[in-house]
Amino acid sequence: MRSDNSQVYGTISRTLHWTMAICFGFMLYTGLQGEAFREWLPYHKSVGAILMLLIVIRVIWAIINRNNRPAPDNIFVTLGHFALYVLMLAVPTIALIRQYGAARGPLDVFGVKVMEGSTEKIEWAVSLGNNFHGELAWGLFVLSAGHIVMAIYHQIKGKKILNRMAH
Repeated sequence: MRSDNSQVYGTISRTLHWTMAICFGFMLYTGLQGEAFREWLPYHKSVGAILMLLIVIRVIWAIINRNNRPAPDNIFVTLGHFALYVLMLAVPTIALIRQYGAARGPLDVFGVKVMEGSTEKIEWAVSLGNNFHGELAWGLFVLSAGHIVMAIYHQIKGKKILNRMAH
């Protein structure tokens, strides 16, 4: 198993990155279902809860390995990644707050109860989720698209950025 180093990300970092990318793709797909979203909601919540766990693990892993990773090329890379991490944490956290405050019962992750809900509706929690979860999720997807575009751009320019996360 390869460890993070100054040239490439290791097996754990790459596995977390690509697993989360697939999960984010699923979240985007289910979020775009319009009227059919209700049918997808249990899966959206389940994958979202798993994604939240992966995000926490990834943040801890990034902190532990911060000195063993490829160095960012400039301040914009650092700021972009910081914004991605903030939104990756904020979006599901806000969803969990709304889930708790909506008094709709427990949060089930693929049929396993992982969090009780409030017995009474908590208006501020529901408002927080209704006002910010979707909007911040769109911000996250815009930043993610920028992340992808910049990785491809730098790869084309010869910096071999994709090799850091793919090999």
